[in-house]
Amino acid sequence: MEHTKIGKNAMLLLLLDQEEEEWNRHFNELNWSYCTGKIGSMDSQKIVAAIETAAKRSDLVREDLYREMHALYHATMEALTGVTRGHTQIGEVLRTVGLRFSIVRGTPYANEEEGEWIAVALYGTIGAPIKGLEHETIGLGINHI
Repeated sequence: MEHTKIGKNAMLLLLLDQEEEEWNRHFNELNWSYCTGKIGSMDSQKIVAAIETAAKRSDLVREDLYREMHALYHATMEALTGVTRGHTQIGEVLRTVGLRFSIVRGTPYANEEEGEWIAVALYGTIGAPIKGLEHETIGLGINHI
């Protein structure tokens, strides 16, 4: 059952250097979908927008279904809150981030009635907008669809 933990899968997708073919095979076996991307910004709105755009372009969520966009938004904000240690301000407090992200959509419970869930994972650096003055950061958000 360990392989069906949606948050763990989202984090491992960012942290492990596995070939995309291996990830495709893994997620196909689970009948889950995923995408990855990168964003660097001093603006938290740009981070949210990049994640939403990637999810829509990868057909992970449908823009015309409120429940899907709402779930993605909350998972994204939860992950961003982790990255910023509870304060989603970045540029306003002279901080910048360089992040990789993954979005995973699937059914992590054996009981199909639990439905689909979405996880957003963020990993990268945060710090002053001066090269070399940053440190690692990580965040994870999970929400039901």
